[in-house]
Amino acid sequence: MRKIILIIILLFSIKSQSQDLWTLEECVNRALNENISIKQSELDYLDSEISRKTAIGNFLPNLNIGSSHSWNVGLNQNITTGLLENVTTQFSSMNLSMNIDILNGLKNIKQLHLANLSILANQYQLADMKENISLLVANSFLQILFNKEILKVQKLQLEISKSEVERANELVKNGVIPRGDLFEFEANLTSVEKSVIDAENSLKLAKISLAQLLLIEDYETFDIVDNEYQLNISNILDKSPKEIFAYAVENKTEIKIAETNLEIAKKSLEFNKSFLQPRLSAFYSFSTRIAYSDRLMRTGELNYVPIGIVENTNQRVLAPVQGTKIIPPKSFADQFDINKGQNYGLSLSIPVLNGFSTRSNVNRSKVNVKRSENLLFQRKLDLENTINQAYSDAYGSLKAYEASKKSLDSRKLSFEYAKEKLNIGILNPYEYSQAKQRFESAQSDLIRSKFDLIFKLKVLEFYFGVPVNLD
Repeated sequence: MRKIILIIILLFSIKSQSQDLWTLEECVNRALNENISIKQSELDYLDSEISRKTAIGNFLPNLNIGSSHSWNVGLNQNITTGLLENVTTQFSSMNLSMNIDILNGLKNIKQLHLANLSILANQYQLADMKENISLLVANSFLQILFNKEILKVQKLQLEISKSEVERANELVKNGVIPRGDLFEFEANLTSVEKSVIDAENSLKLAKISLAQLLLIEDYETFDIVDNEYQLNISNILDKSPKEIFAYAVENKTEIKIAETNLEIAKKSLEFNKSFLQPRLSAFYSFSTRIAYSDRLMRTGELNYVPIGIVENTNQRVLAPVQGTKIIPPKSFADQFDINKGQNYGLSLSIPVLNGFSTRSNVNRSKVNVKRSENLLFQRKLDLENTINQAYSDAYGSLKAYEASKKSLDSRKLSFEYAKEKLNIGILNPYEYSQAKQRFESAQSDLIRSKFDLIFKLKVLEFYFGVPVNLD
């Protein structure tokens, strides 16, 4: 039973370790999904979508519906009897109003154009950020691969140094070399052990750096797929810098962002100019009211009421007064219909003087157009310089890699020759150690130049639209 449990634990451990191995594609996808800057850029895009809906809504009428109900309590005139009494009266009112622009200098159309350009700019910004993050992840991924290769070399050298110490002990026992030479081999072993520790620390730091970039908290178990990536020299160097720049200036998002910002500046100028134009709008409103108090109603019967006396005859003067009675208020529907009213018309507003604010906004927009044109021109210059530098770096890295391979071959032959001379006792340990260090340095230089060339080629391919991968 204990063996079964141990096997299950071992299998689970192996499965967990395999799950922690990340490929470059998985790292890039993780960064694109979790990166805070990308999430912020996505929120900016959603915000521009909302602004576009607002711009579309400007073409629709402004429609408002309102109502109110009030109680009037205290000493007031009774609307039924006309007397001052402590009464409570109630009233309700309802209204509907609508306003729509007929002419406003095409402001709504220009605002919609601005909203559409803002969406496009945020799309380009999001795409550019994803490209930069992908390139940054690829660089961090290559750094781990580089440190792994260096660690392998150092561990191999450690095994060689251990065997050399054992071999030196045999030579000392056989009287081939003096005991003092053994100390040189032991010192070299200590130096290699330190190099292994340094390589392990560098690898650990590289893993932590990539894990933090991917927002992975458990970086202790984080690792990438340990494949042997072969260096495939792409044909990107067959392209001239002008060809690469011609493609990049037409397709790279950083240029499209600058071009879109220039269009936004131009549309903003047109939008601000629209405030200098007259504005014509139409309006319509409907209202009604309802009262809840009792009311007086004429009965149709005439009553003669004395209103005075004839001076000579003292005869009373009577006047006919129609009788009234108190009845409940009319129904809600009847009052709604009787008390309704409408108001409609046209409103014209012509800007004459507003403290120069509108004119200042127009002039400021003109300045922004010039600034955006300069930024676009500068962005193209920067891109051209960057591509020329990237091409030069890639070409130089290729030459350095080819030189490193030749140097490694020479250092390897020299080291093997030194080993043979040491074994027959015609080379002292110090000279042997120097040959070995040169061989180790050549190995490290080849690894360094290999991964430097890979990254420089990927940067150049990036500007020519080639997806970031290590195939």
